[in-house]
Amino acid sequence: MNIAYKIVLVFVLLTGVLLPQKKVYVGLIEEEIDLGLAPYIRRVVSEAEKNNADAIIFKINTFGGRVDAATQIKDAIISTNILTIAFINNRAISAGSLIALSCNKIVMVPGSSIGATTVVDQTGQKQSEKYQSYMRSEMRATAERNGRRTDIAEGMVDERIVIEGLVDSTQLVTLTSEEAYKYGIADTLLSNLDEVLSAFKLKGTAIETLDQNWAEGVVRFLNNSIISSILIMIGFFGLLAEIKSPGWGLPGTAGLIALALFFGSSYILQLASIIEILMFVIGVGLILLEIFVVPGFGITGISGIVLVLVSLFLSLVGSHPFVDFEMVSKAIIQLALSLFTAFVLVFILAKFLPKTNTFQRFVLSESEKNDKGFSSHSNVKELIGSEGVALTTLRPSGTAEINGNRIDVVTESSYVEKGKRIKVIAAEGMRIVVKEIS
Repeated sequence: MNIAYKIVLVFVLLTGVLLPQKKVYVGLIEEEIDLGLAPYIRRVVSEAEKNNADAIIFKINTFGGRVDAATQIKDAIISTNILTIAFINNRAISAGSLIALSCNKIVMVPGSSIGATTVVDQTGQKQSEKYQSYMRSEMRATAERNGRRTDIAEGMVDERIVIEGLVDSTQLVTLTSEEAYKYGIADTLLSNLDEVLSAFKLKGTAIETLDQNWAEGVVRFLNNSIISSILIMIGFFGLLAEIKSPGWGLPGTAGLIALALFFGSSYILQLASIIEILMFVIGVGLILLEIFVVPGFGITGISGIVLVLVSLFLSLVGSHPFVDFEMVSKAIIQLALSLFTAFVLVFILAKFLPKTNTFQRFVLSESEKNDKGFSSHSNVKELIGSEGVALTTLRPSGTAEINGNRIDVVTESSYVEKGKRIKVIAAEGMRIVVKEIS
């Protein structure tokens, strides 16, 4: 008896070690559906596939959100061969309905709801027929894929579709849990996750619940319209500041970092493609070429600015299934406000920064006047009225040849191109001010 017991025990232990344990992944689709949610869902699906999971359960409780985000999530879910289960523990409204329909099985908690998928704008107003037609086709195709009633799926988008005994031609379809089960949209009604596991023979499996990681949280944060506008504004400010000043410094570096964050998050969220990123890189390259190589500011710099603006605009519009006037106008307004704010900041800094106490700590505030004992050039006053040639591009400082001598000068305006004739209009201490002779 002892030996038989030991044999059974060894067999049980070996079975537990050798047989792979079943594993179920749980993903959370809660609150608003935005583009930042799509990378998280793709990671859940990828992790489940990599670890040979038996099922993925998506806990859904949402009033909806962006259609393009819901479409990306739907595509990620239907791409896998793993059993996918939508567990609607409160509601799956609007875009949430599309995500739920994309799963192989739908489980609803008693008292939950699903439906009302009409496409609306940010004010809640119904969008044009073009939007509704697209959403109807998405809902119909997704329902058909998983063997659910296509007329009910379309009726969630279009109130003109009549479902006998459910809605007339004036009502959208929004189903309670009981109605969803009755009409075949939900596969079963269960109260909690344990019951879901039991119903699909997954009891005793290892449960792996994946939350959003910090990187996905950062990308979601950067995609916020306010944050993206601030990043664009910082980018414009940095580039404008570098164009107006000689060399390269902190503003330009900060601007490039801000724009890199904007394009990086947009690329991850599939708003920007490699084309927009290449346009941006080429545009910045042309601006740098204008600052460091080409004298003056002409076609090279203008082309660079245009490429940067176009790449930003296309990234704001994104690869939406349909682009309309509202989306275009919103992107234009966002760009215009960011550019205007950048111009205002450059103006304010140029006008008031030299007068602040903080700035004065880094510069010589005392004027080096002759009557105070300073003298760096014995006949500096005699240079006033003299003419010469700019040996370098003055942006606004540089070197000029005056009366046969190489002298460091500054211009009274933004810049003077190399080789232009200049005239000294003021001289005090080390500061010799010139202007271009027309």
